[in-house]
Amino acid sequence: MSDEEREEKELDLTSPEVVTKYKNAAEIVNKALQLVVKECKPNAKIVDICEKGDAFIGDQTGNMYKNAKRKIERGVAFPTCLSVNNTVCHFSPLASDTSELQEGDIVKIDMGCHIDGFIAVVAHTHVVQGGPVTGRKADVVAAANTAAEVALRLVRPGKKNKDVSDAIQKVAAAYDCKIVEGVLSHQLKQFVIDGNKVILSVSNPDTRVDDAEFEENEVYAVDIVASTGEGKPKLLDEKQTTIYKRAVDKNYHLKMKTSRFIFSEITQKFPILPFTARVLEEKRARLGLVECVNHDLLQPYPVLHEKPDRITSHPLQELQPTKTIDDPEIKAWLALGTKTKKKGGGKKKKGKKGEGDKADAEPMDATSDAAAS
Repeated sequence: MSDEEREEKELDLTSPEVVTKYKNAAEIVNKALQLVVKECKPNAKIVDICEKGDAFIGDQTGNMYKNAKRKIERGVAFPTCLSVNNTVCHFSPLASDTSELQEGDIVKIDMGCHIDGFIAVVAHTHVVQGGPVTGRKADVVAAANTAAEVALRLVRPGKKNKDVSDAIQKVAAAYDCKIVEGVLSHQLKQFVIDGNKVILSVSNPDTRVDDAEFEENEVYAVDIVASTGEGKPKLLDEKQTTIYKRAVDKNYHLKMKTSRFIFSEITQKFPILPFTARVLEEKRARLGLVECVNHDLLQPYPVLHEKPDRITSHPLQELQPTKTIDDPEIKAWLALGTKTKKKGGGKKKKGKKGEGDKADAEPMDATSDAAAS
């Protein structure tokens, strides 16, 4: 076997080494999620919680593969985000931000870890309160969770991406909720968090993807976002964006010295996977990042909002939704096993997250991640 063939084989889940790296990453990010959930209390600063989540992943991965024959990259694959109430996703504030959690807030937590580029992502919805979650808050969290469970059972060899899209919309409707538009669920590969094979949350004239069939030994992060509102998130303030990913196929000679300095630091420290601007010097980053984004050297992950009117998992709080699943097709999906028989591969991870508003009378969102191979 040539070196090239050996390297290609390492990327496949039929390799026990690759499966082990996925499992190690998943174990770490699960523990990180547990830590973050415990920190979600009234008056806790959001940025402090995000920093603790990222630091935990960095510390845990840093203790692994120290004596490996070759350098193995490892650490945060996606920065810890806490998106509260009608904020849909990607809220990971800078150190100067003073936002705090309040009693009754619905917090969508998402984060990622990687070992040698093999990525485990997790997401979960937590309501900052004691006792069971009731009313429309419970509905939207249950909708996202149930949709994730269905997706986990449908992302399997022979099924198609459209099967998942149709199913999760049906589940959301059963809870009188909507799947949020524009959300793409990507195939994961080594050091690739946004692979070309995707699942579109909701088909519409403005967003279309190619039909695709799931194949054995593939890994997907299925990002499901449900809402009690319109399900049409919007960018309200570009200044809230703090998460970026380097566009490795783009080149441009930056004009500003500050921009060149920042981009050089990003290239050295975060050459492929997403990062938070919080790890950069804040004043310099604010200036330099703008030019980098304007010339497509960085891909931003914008903070999106709904109108104020998602092998990784975490136990849900007790839910008392107003709706129940009676549809026989959805019940049949949920009755399916989550494991598929295959030649030497393993299954991957699943996570849950959700989102919503403070007042039960206003629209709320919920999201959930699931990944399978």
